[in-house]
Amino acid sequence: MNIINTIKKELNHFNDKKRGEALPRYFQAYPGGYGEGDKFIGVTVPNQRAVSKKYYKNISLNELEQLLWEPIHEYRLTALFMLILKYQTSKDESLQKEIVELYLKNIERVNNWDLVDSSAHLILGPHLMNGNRQLLYELAKDNNLWVQRIAIIATLHFIRNGQFDDTLSIAEILLNHKHDLIHKAVGWMLREVGKKNYEVEHAFLIKHYNNMPRTMLRYAIERFPEEIRQGFLKGKY
Repeated sequence: MNIINTIKKELNHFNDKKRGEALPRYFQAYPGGYGEGDKFIGVTVPNQRAVSKKYYKNISLNELEQLLWEPIHEYRLTALFMLILKYQTSKDESLQKEIVELYLKNIERVNNWDLVDSSAHLILGPHLMNGNRQLLYELAKDNNLWVQRIAIIATLHFIRNGQFDDTLSIAEILLNHKHDLIHKAVGWMLREVGKKNYEVEHAFLIKHYNNMPRTMLRYAIERFPEEIRQGFLKGKY
C-alpha cells in the first residue's frame, strides 16, 4: 500500500458519521454555499494533526500535491498540516521554496476558511518575512474569495513580529469586499494588530470605521474597552 492510501485509510479509521453529516452545513458545502461540493468524513483536527506528525517525514511533495487534489476535505487539511511540518522542520531553503511553490501552484485547493487559516501565515508568512511581499497584494486583488483570504491571513506572521503595514494596506484593499468571510478575516487581523499595538489599530479604525462593514468592525474592536467599543458602534468618533 502506498503512503497516500495508508494516510487515507488511517484518517478513515477516525471517521465519525454524525460529524461527517454535520460538517457540510458548518462549512456551507451545500448548493449555493461558499464550500459547495466539498466532502467530509468527520475526522477531528487533533486526529488529523496526529496522522500528519506520523507521516510528514516520509511523504514526498509530489504525493502531498496528490493528496491536496482529493475531494475529501480532511485529506486536504491533513496534506496542509504535513506541508507546514515539512516547512517548519526543514533547514533546507531550497526545500522550503519548493513547498511555497507547491502551495501557490495548488492554491485553488486551499478552498475553505479552515484550510486558509491553518496554513497561510505558517507557509507564506515566514517565506515572505524577509522578501518582496508584492505577491500578497496580487492575491488580495484576485477574484477568488479564498485567495483573498490567504492574502490577509498570511500577514498574521508579520503582526506577530511587530510589523503591521502590510496588514493595514491589504485591509484597505479588502475594506469594501462583499463577502462576510473577508469581513471576519480582516477584522480578526486588525484585532491581532491591536493586541500588539493598540494605537496603530485605533488610528486605522478612526480613519476607516465609517466605511467598514459592521462585521469587520465588530471583530476588530472585540477587545476594546466597552466605552470605546460603543463609541465606534454608535458612530461617535
